[in-house]
Amino acid sequence: MNNIVRRGFSPKDNEEFGHESIEKLHKAAKDLYYLLNHGYNIKGASTFIGNHYLLSERQRLALVRAISSEKSVKIRKDKEVLGSLEDSTVHIDGFNTIITLEVLLSESLVLRCLDGTIRDLAGLRGTYRLIDKTDVAINLVGNIISKNKIAEANFYLDAPVSNSGRLKERILELLKVYNFKVNVQNINDVDKTLEVLPNVITSDAIILDKCKSWINLNREIIENENLNNWIVDFKIIECMDKGGKNA
Repeated sequence: MNNIVRRGFSPKDNEEFGHESIEKLHKAAKDLYYLLNHGYNIKGASTFIGNHYLLSERQRLALVRAISSEKSVKIRKDKEVLGSLEDSTVHIDGFNTIITLEVLLSESLVLRCLDGTIRDLAGLRGTYRLIDKTDVAINLVGNIISKNKIAEANFYLDAPVSNSGRLKERILELLKVYNFKVNVQNINDVDKTLEVLPNVITSDAIILDKCKSWINLNREIIENENLNNWIVDFKIIECMDKGGKNA
């Protein structure tokens, strides 16, 4: 892992998410938010908005990941754990959490989404390998868990993904020095497992809509560590004139 890897970076990102593109993306995000709040499904609405604003595939993906309806945002916010986590047990979507931190540490772009989560555009697609940022990402998770005096951390990794076994070994090795219990499971369906649990750590929208409660751990890590390397802020559209239902 000596080679420097920039996880989640695309050479066109500097242009497609640069200063001149952000205003257009925010307008597109506001329009997509309006359509979602009026009952349009995300696939059709994002296609329409993407075509209207002549967005690239990656810009369209960013909108889909960043923008949710007012109803969905409220459902997620109502279940977000904001109080003390002392002596609690947490359930961590391992790849989801670690990859986003790897992207952030790589100084590639991440998204501050309308529901307050931090999401990336890396895309797993069944393949993963440990990189030079992996150990730092794992330790950032360990540090924040320890700071919150959490008693037990259960990591869930998608077994079919390449190198999930190696990542499990690395998590166990690095976190054994911390003062909380660590378990790592490689299983076939992480999403379905997390959907029925409380204190879930993930930014996966489907899991957030179904789980009993969740913790916005990556946001807390960013705030504590000042990791504002390249964050494209879509939460800002809350402050924009909605021009409709939410104006």
